[in-house]
Amino acid sequence: MAGHSQYKNIMHRKGKQDAMRSKLFAKFAREITVAAKSGTPDPDMNPRLRLAIQEARAENMPKDNIERAIKKAAGGDLANYEAVRYEGYAPGGIAVIVEALTDNRNRTGGVVRSVFTKFNGNLGATGSVSHMFNHIGEITYKPNAGTADGVLEAAIDAGADDVQSDESGHVITTAFESLGTVASALEKKLGEAQSVKAVWKPNLSTSVDEDNAQSIMKMLAALEDDDDVQNVYANFEISDEVLKKLTAA
Repeated sequence: MAGHSQYKNIMHRKGKQDAMRSKLFAKFAREITVAAKSGTPDPDMNPRLRLAIQEARAENMPKDNIERAIKKAAGGDLANYEAVRYEGYAPGGIAVIVEALTDNRNRTGGVVRSVFTKFNGNLGATGSVSHMFNHIGEITYKPNAGTADGVLEAAIDAGADDVQSDESGHVITTAFESLGTVASALEKKLGEAQSVKAVWKPNLSTSVDEDNAQSIMKMLAALEDDDDVQNVYANFEISDEVLKKLTAA
């Protein structure tokens, strides 16, 4: 299991789901508002907005919240947000990518840099670690969405690149540029997805021991806690033995 998914699952198990969901919805709302402002407020005519709405709906964000975020784009006092990507290393030489939407580069950059420093990481230049990842689209469905063969057939028809199915569900991957189109086609055949998102998937992951795993997870959690940070990715793996110790702690 990829490091990003592992630390997410552990954090969820440790509680604070309501606070995390509220923060997650706020980040979705910002992306929806920015996407609506960057083009038309009609998702059928605005691929970025369509994808932002699909991601939010997949995480059960209320329809009213989504509509409010779209309407907010029409307001004249909306701050000018820009997408910024930060790259660097966590303890153990683990590569980290941080995606943010900010109206103040200095503020966000300062926070990100301080988190890297606090946890003995190193913030590098843009492009310093992204070559270790592939930027792809990822769509997940629960096991009851269909059989492995049925989901595979639907994914092929939708234009996806790959499908992995097991007892925990179905993970469908596609080119980043095709994510919105593929997700829409799959929704017609399989229903609403569990999640729809663009991700940075590591080309190669590195195993870490318990001490480094704890430091890395705390660092990633601190990064994601910042309101400007939208997503965080890392290329580490945790063994089943270490994972059991962390979840039991």
